[in-house]
Amino acid sequence: MSAPDNFGVQRELSDLIGVVYDAAVDPPRWNEAIAKATQFVGGTGGGLFCKDVGVQHASISHGHGFQRPLPVALFGEIYPAAAAHFQGDIEEPIATADLMPLKQLTRTEFYRQWAKPQGLIDFLSVVVDRTTISAAIFGVFRHQTNGVFDDQARRKMRLIAPHIRRAVLIGKMFEFKAAEVATFVDTLDGLSAGMYLVDVNGRLIHANAAGNAILSACDILSSVGGRLVARDARVDRALREVFASAGQGDAALGTRGIAVPLAGNDGERYVGHALPLSSGARRRAGVVNTAAAALFVRKATLVVPSASQAIGDAFKLTPTELRVLLAIVEVGNIPEIADAFGVADTTIRTHVSHLFEKTGAVRQADLIKLVAGYATPLAD
Repeated sequence: MSAPDNFGVQRELSDLIGVVYDAAVDPPRWNEAIAKATQFVGGTGGGLFCKDVGVQHASISHGHGFQRPLPVALFGEIYPAAAAHFQGDIEEPIATADLMPLKQLTRTEFYRQWAKPQGLIDFLSVVVDRTTISAAIFGVFRHQTNGVFDDQARRKMRLIAPHIRRAVLIGKMFEFKAAEVATFVDTLDGLSAGMYLVDVNGRLIHANAAGNAILSACDILSSVGGRLVARDARVDRALREVFASAGQGDAALGTRGIAVPLAGNDGERYVGHALPLSSGARRRAGVVNTAAAALFVRKATLVVPSASQAIGDAFKLTPTELRVLLAIVEVGNIPEIADAFGVADTTIRTHVSHLFEKTGAVRQADLIKLVAGYATPLAD
């Protein structure tokens, strides 16, 4: 892929990731997220599908660009190939063309009556959630003019699959009623990042297993009187401002920044990423209806060297600009970056201006989303 093409892909991916995580706390935005994801992979329609164990048809929670509903009476004709989409490995792309010969598919009434009139020829999916009783997939339909899904489409699906999966898990928790939240704790505990739900005052409403482990260490964060408190007083003030801003909605938090640097007693650096929970989402979330923000905390090892070089090559960054970009993600604001580099604030601001020009970003939060296209801050 040429440099201009790679630049375009990364820009598109960065924008897509932002919409996907917005959909996690604002479900009506799933249609927009699916439309963008479908276009990114190279499909003509897509959706989130759920199938219960032992049932030979799937339901659609969100969809875009294809005729709905799926014809249940004809669905069994392509079973068990259809079921295999729900039985694959988590986040690993699988296409219908992998499961049954194209000639066999085109002879079915399912194809003749439903797929062919829409010009659909293939379906590429990834499993994004699985329980003992059901599985959910994100899938994209391919138009016959483009042929079956190729390796490039599969690579793009692998890029977005982790983000869609995490957005589904986050959104699923918000929508659960009080009696159902406890059954979802095991899924949240599967995230290696510490996760906390807090209200506008920083009161701790929920923490996953990794989050509780961080609290138990009493190093970077602790629970004092039921409130999430940072060891460093300056960081604690920053967190209070973030949580208070989150209570005012997505836009307020976005203007204040969503990345907060944290440091342990041993000098180990961590980074916290805050997601605002809109009032609508809180009203639907039962036991978490007072939560204003979700805070994810992990060690500051977002980008491996090879990925760092890929970012630098894609946007033609100088070594110093690349270091500043990574520092924005891992350290945070300009004064702290300047302290870490031993230079004046104005020097860092100049480098940030160059980053904006080269990447097309307009704020630091956009730069964080761009880097997230190479490695998500919610990596598990």
